[in-house]
Amino acid sequence: MVNAQGRWALITGASRGVGYETAIFMAKQGCNLILHSRSLEHTKIVKEEVQALGVDAYCVQAELANHEEVVAMLDDIEAKATPVDIIFNNAAVQIAYRTDYWQTPVEDFDMSFRINFISIATICHRLIPKMIERGFGRVINTTSGIKNEPEQAGYAASKAALDKFTKDLASRLEGTNVMINITDPGWCRTDLGGPNAPGAVENVIPGIAVGAFVDDKKSGRFLHAQNFTGMTLEAAVAKAETIEANPYII
Repeated sequence: MVNAQGRWALITGASRGVGYETAIFMAKQGCNLILHSRSLEHTKIVKEEVQALGVDAYCVQAELANHEEVVAMLDDIEAKATPVDIIFNNAAVQIAYRTDYWQTPVEDFDMSFRINFISIATICHRLIPKMIERGFGRVINTTSGIKNEPEQAGYAASKAALDKFTKDLASRLEGTNVMINITDPGWCRTDLGGPNAPGAVENVIPGIAVGAFVDDKKSGRFLHAQNFTGMTLEAAVAKAETIEANPYII
């Protein structure tokens, strides 16, 4: 199992919901954190909380729909010479629920793909080569189990694109100590999931982060966070490593 103590993790959407839970959990493992949100003010409190747990942390900002801001955020991280060892691409947007899905506006697709896919591809393309050079890296991309809902076509399609992108990259990382996997937090009570979701956001731990700790050099796994609820991290890692890692099958 990977020892995260002293390593650096970038968490997008770290100010609330699943991103917040991930930040607190990783800090408890001794992992230093780069906390992303749309505004530095949004991550101020979580930064104080994780630093109180004894780790180093700083905040970065970017509107993920704006490619120039994503690039500027990555430039900022690079300027600080931070060796990003772990990436949690958590942030996402669910634009709208279109009852008349035949009238879904193109803007739904445009915004969904900008935030849920293009920003993540940009982050991966920028940071994974450096992981390969250093000989270590873990990337966890957050997908969604949503299906058969054309009412949320933009969101669902952007997540499907992310799944395909992740699996294709996984095929190029086999045998390296850089691993990329997919996680699904399930339907949780968050700002995105809404108040009627069946799951408490706390239940995503430790499953949402288990991909950072697997250590068998296999990529392309689908790790559903709810399948690890209540487990110790050690037990969760052992279970995760029994899941087939096939870059071409979800």
